[in-house]
Amino acid sequence: MLHSYSYSYSCSYRDLWHDTLQHHIFSPRNIDAALSCYRKIREVGLYPDVVTHRAVLYILCERNMVQDVVSVLEEMEKSGMNIDGHSVPILMKMYINKGLLDRAKILFETCQSDVELSSKTRAAIIDAYAEKGLWSEAEAVFHGKRDLVAERKDVVEHNVMIKAYGKAKLYDKAFSLFREMRNYGTWPDECTYNSLIQMSSGGDLVDQARELLSEMQRAGFKPQCSTFSSVIACYARLGQLSVAVDVFQEMARAGVKPNEVVYGSLINGFAETGRVEEALQYYGMMEECGMPANKIVLTSLIKAYSKVGCLEGAKQTYEKMKNTEGGPDIIASNSMISLYADLGMISEAILVFDDLREKGWVDGVTFATMMYLYKNMGMLDEAIDVAEEMKQSGLLRDCTAYNKVMACYAMNGQLRECAELFHEMVTKRLLPETGTFKVLFTVLKKGGYPIEAVKQLESSYWEGKPYARQAVIASVYSLVGLHPFALASCEIFTKVELVIDSFAYNVAIYAYGSSGQIDKAMNMFMKMQDVGLEPDLVTYINLVGCYGKAGMVEGVKRIDSQLKYGEIEPNESLFKAIIDAYKMANRPDLAELANREMTFAFEPQSHSDSECEDKSDDILDSQYEDESDKISVGCS
Repeated sequence: MLHSYSYSYSCSYRDLWHDTLQHHIFSPRNIDAALSCYRKIREVGLYPDVVTHRAVLYILCERNMVQDVVSVLEEMEKSGMNIDGHSVPILMKMYINKGLLDRAKILFETCQSDVELSSKTRAAIIDAYAEKGLWSEAEAVFHGKRDLVAERKDVVEHNVMIKAYGKAKLYDKAFSLFREMRNYGTWPDECTYNSLIQMSSGGDLVDQARELLSEMQRAGFKPQCSTFSSVIACYARLGQLSVAVDVFQEMARAGVKPNEVVYGSLINGFAETGRVEEALQYYGMMEECGMPANKIVLTSLIKAYSKVGCLEGAKQTYEKMKNTEGGPDIIASNSMISLYADLGMISEAILVFDDLREKGWVDGVTFATMMYLYKNMGMLDEAIDVAEEMKQSGLLRDCTAYNKVMACYAMNGQLRECAELFHEMVTKRLLPETGTFKVLFTVLKKGGYPIEAVKQLESSYWEGKPYARQAVIASVYSLVGLHPFALASCEIFTKVELVIDSFAYNVAIYAYGSSGQIDKAMNMFMKMQDVGLEPDLVTYINLVGCYGKAGMVEGVKRIDSQLKYGEIEPNESLFKAIIDAYKMANRPDLAELANREMTFAFEPQSHSDSECEDKSDDILDSQYEDESDKISVGCS
């Protein structure tokens, strides 16, 4: 009798613990109290049961207390208790979220043997993997062994597996599984179609999405508004606005009421292409339906007005946005600055810019637009100020942002600052793109780099020749005096065993000569000849520079003589290089003589054709007389 009483007392006491635990589980503030309850169970002579373990595991997993979970599992194992099927998904999710995939795999394999996992449980596990993009692990669970050979996979399992493939952008696998569902005796439901259509639209597989949309309706399902919206948004994003309108009309026929997202997609689509009338048409329809225009829609309208340069419409919409909570967003404000910039309205653009500054909302687009405005208006100092502010703000995070600031420096003649910023960019492992090299070529031209050398480098770059990029970079560094960086760039192509083009040798000669390493420059010239490459005009220009720095007057004279006697075609850049070389070698007399020769060589022809012919005859007669004198002297 006493034994019976104790048993009933214990049961009621355990129920009390169960109720206490359940009460605390759903109150995050009392989680510690719930764990305290669990620890006191043994103190009163009771043992945790399935319900207790399920509750405490839920608490611990929610808090990602992995070590405590392991302790509980070990305790359960010692007591000969299996993990409850309801606890498996929450345990798996904790391990997966913490990156403990091996533990998750072992747990699943153990539970498959000890516990009958329902389709719903398997789906929850697959979904936990899917959320982290672990599609192969999700696939292993999906295809895992079952207690019954004939046990079919439920539709919910297929749905979450399709989700896993979709998140991993494995669209072919998702479609393949969808088509195979019926082979497993499982029919797609409304969720299957909605997920696939939205997945396809997100991946720009819009034709497949529309085909599935039709199939879904033929199967008797009614698509959600979000499903129609995803298809419409995809068509609008791809610029296929007429088809987007067809789907919108199809949506109306299906009795699905469009929401602000649908209207916003259409308005934005038309706005991006500058079709203001159509954008306003759908904006009007939206207002007729009693839907207040949100910031996204109003921003789209501003973009539409900006595309066609409609200032009044943009200003009115912008003023309307000021009455919304939080006021205009950054995209709308940037659109207004861009419109003002295009119209040359500096003071208006500055007002919006300053407003964004006060709010701390200024982004890379804002800075870039203001730099564009100032540069176009010839206000280079102000453009540089904005560029400096952008640097200080930490918004130089990608190649495009760096390009815009470097272009600003280059235009203002701050070439060294431009090159230093470029070096900062590549140090951050941001690979230079086409826009970057356009800026670098501007630096070379503005820095007085011989035009023939610039053209040679441009040609090599656009033709995609090996090491052309490194050669351009080395040239810029040398030009602005960043010699260590220049020589490091040169080493990339001067130490290769492959035969490189003459443009690379030319750059190396220039880089070594500029840094004062004349011997290395001469070695590069000799190496160039050893591989069978003849010196070209750029080679001569660079060699003259080396000779001048080294005070090797005879070297300068040799090239000067070749130019004088027509062995090298007359070229203004080479003449200037020779003049500068003589000056560096402290021979102003020879510099002056070379200057006269250049003036004579490029003296404009102001005589008539007849005068030229007469002079040509005189020159020929003179040359004949000279030759006759030489012959007579020789005979005597």
